Amino acid sequence: MGYMMVEEHSSTLLHLKRSPGIRSWSLLVGIASVGLAAAYYSSDSFLWKLFYVTGCLFVAMQNMEEWEEAVFDKTKNLIELKTISLYTLVLTLWRKGQEKVVLDLTHLRDVCIQEEKVRYLGKGYLLMLRLATGFSYPLTQSATLGGRSDVEALAALLKRFLGLEELQRRMQQEEEAEYGEEEEEEDDSLDSSDSEDEADKL
Repeated sequence: MGYMMVEEHSSTLLHLKRSPGIRSWSLLVGIASVGLAAAYYSSDSFLWKLFYVTGCLFVAMQNMEEWEEAVFDKTKNLIELKTISLYTLVLTLWRKGQEKVVLDLTHLRDVCIQEEKVRYLGKGYLLMLRLATGFSYPLTQSATLGGRSDVEALAALLKRFLGLEELQRRMQQEEEAEYGEEEEEEDDSLDSSDSEDEADKL
């Protein structure tokens, strides 16, 4: 499974989705099977067997990846990041488990790849959204394992869609222009002070 799948892509809207991968579902089936086997071969009472099964199911759901969505809307100038956790949904009887973060699209300045160490599994990669306020926010809550090619491809897609490279070039030109103006003002002030000193000497 890739880092995130493109659900919808137009000139003003980019909708990305991510679902639990094969590893998460395999882990769920494997841990649930351990609980079922313990209940089947155990000579304990029915309540204990039920405890084995439900306990293993909760552990499996706790280690599952989450359903995640990211919507970049140019018309509203908003970034919506949604996360759905199966474990939290079951634990709260579907009252909670969905989180939503809304960011200002006009504050987005860059998209970069961050490397994370995933316990027992090696390296993982995720995208970070860098804002003008100085804060960074992850595009997804969990990193993708293996190669970083999928993450790099998505980063390139986001930069093209949002025009971030052009924005960075324009901001750099503005900074250079401001720096040049400041240098000219400093030179003018030095020249005027030198001419005043010469006039005083005369």
